Amino acid sequence: MTSELTVPPGQTGGTFLELPLALNLDELQADFAILGIPFGMPYSASSMANDQSNAPDAIRHASTAEDIEYTKNHYDFDLGGHLFAGKDISVVDCGNVSADSADHAEHYRRAEQAARKIFDSGAILISLGGDHGIPIPVMRALEVLNETITLVQVDAHLDWRDEVNGETEGYSSPIRRASEMPWIDKIVQIGLRGIGSARAPEVADAQAYGADLISAYEMHDIGIDAVLDRIPDGGPYYLTIDADGIDPTIMPAVLAQTPGGLNWIQTRKLIHGLVNKGRVVGIDLVEIAPSNDVGNITMVHAERLITNFIGASIRAGHCE
Repeated sequence: MTSELTVPPGQTGGTFLELPLALNLDELQADFAILGIPFGMPYSASSMANDQSNAPDAIRHASTAEDIEYTKNHYDFDLGGHLFAGKDISVVDCGNVSADSADHAEHYRRAEQAARKIFDSGAILISLGGDHGIPIPVMRALEVLNETITLVQVDAHLDWRDEVNGETEGYSSPIRRASEMPWIDKIVQIGLRGIGSARAPEVADAQAYGADLISAYEMHDIGIDAVLDRIPDGGPYYLTIDADGIDPTIMPAVLAQTPGGLNWIQTRKLIHGLVNKGRVVGIDLVEIAPSNDVGNITMVHAERLITNFIGASIRAGHCE
């Protein structure tokens, strides 16, 4: 039973894009830090272990050696040049937050501690889940920045439940918990559609808080540029992306496939637009269920999403 904060990725320990492994967070020196947070807080005994817990390593190991070589060293038309733009940029993989089988909440405590160390180091955090509960400890860790954060969420679902089966920190509650954190101010929720765990009172609570609820249908009608205009200028921002907020035609590996989400062009424009509005201190990508993938298409888009965020942040000057 390990007490280490992070452990190497599974499946022979391969890191994302074969980047350096950095487990010593007390001596972290990097511009970007990738961190797997596999386990959410379960709502039932049957959900203690689930397919989404495999996603951090599945994302890491989806690319072939040739894919990695091209991504790191060839011209990328998504970015208008090479990934690192010819700059001396350090991106590391900090492995996966460890867990304690005798204490499920310990995983969150370690995740918060790891995220605090990463934010303290000045690195931009890229978290890989896991279900949508895992941003809760990460957003708690944002306290160390001593700044007021705008939270931007991409999701089919509202995530304002106070509790489910007595659990207050599961995947239906991250935005409710964020609303209670003094360092979280404006909340913008993009891509809402279909049916989830939200009931009318949760919608009313989100509206009473002042969250800007942008349904997928409104987003498609007004366009991403108009959505970006509704996000306060200047940052700092934290971006949480539930894979089911993306349309299942390009991210089918989710448990709640719901038609009408963001397509790739909209997703890329949102990422590039946000980092050019202000500093994004961290992002997470959650709710991927690898066994539901079709032809590796979810993993292809996950890799593109992460590398576009890194490349766009570099070009926006957030690593200087």
